[in-house]
Amino acid sequence: MVQHTEFSFSLPQGYVDAQGTVHKAGVMRLSTAYDEIMPLQDPRVQRNPGYLVIILLSRVITQLGTLEQLNPKVIEGLFSGDLVYLQDMYQRINQNGHTRLRVACPHCEGKFEVETVPSGES
Repeated sequence: MVQHTEFSFSLPQGYVDAQGTVHKAGVMRLSTAYDEIMPLQDPRVQRNPGYLVIILLSRVITQLGTLEQLNPKVIEGLFSGDLVYLQDMYQRINQNGHTRLRVACPHCEGKFEVETVPSGES
């Protein structure tokens, strides 16, 4: 079995760059232990622990639209709804390693997995 380490998404609102271009489609990879530990040393996180999510997402989002570079400034510029969307996606893929959920049929009680794909994800 091949480990799925990258997950495509489409932001609900999209990041608007300085030229007015909207960037919605992106890719997020699974995080590593270093991705979660390294930002704790960042002075911005030490001054404001809420900044941790900004640094973390800037490390694990590998692509966003046609942007050549993704950094904390880009994540800071996201609409709140997009930030919440990405935080939720980060939690799901890193807690489960995938976007599937184990469910049971309420009628036959059969157990199976379903792929969770919130609106905008692919």
